[in-house]
Amino acid sequence: MPAHPEPLSLRPLAFTRDEIREVVALYASNPAYWRAAGEYDPGDIQVEAVEADLRAEIAAEGGEVLVGRDGEGRLVGVVCLLGRHPKDGLPWIGLLIVDGHSRRTGIGRRLAGLVEERFRGEGRSGIRLAVLENNPDALAFWTSLGWQEIDRRRDLAHDRPCIVLHKSLA
Repeated sequence: MPAHPEPLSLRPLAFTRDEIREVVALYASNPAYWRAAGEYDPGDIQVEAVEADLRAEIAAEGGEVLVGRDGEGRLVGVVCLLGRHPKDGLPWIGLLIVDGHSRRTGIGRRLAGLVEERFRGEGRSGIRLAVLENNPDALAFWTSLGWQEIDRRRDLAHDRPCIVLHKSLA
């Protein structure tokens, strides 16, 4: 990674038609993830389906969809957050996905760091997420950032086996 990485920002998704199309292109650059997740056909990700799913994310109490942009305004990542999980009261990362052409460049690590900084700044004690058991690359990524496994269970939305990870922010 360069000594002075280019600026990276996270801001709420504006839901413009162009921005949704950018998200679809980013999703399409990650076919292996969508094959593992089973939520979209990697070869035919529909704009309407993505928009509906992202609107459902923000409709949940405390739900947010943030877009990560580099210093030139290019979309480099998407982050879905839940500010307070109804069962444990902690914030959760529902999705952090980086443009497939930018994988292994540090952008995912930096986006995760921005999310952690935000919740740490709010005085939150920890943060959680769930990784699909069939996604060992994601598990390796999160554990390399200091996240620890605390549970294994099925996700509520699609009944897939997941590994629940926690990171202390204290």
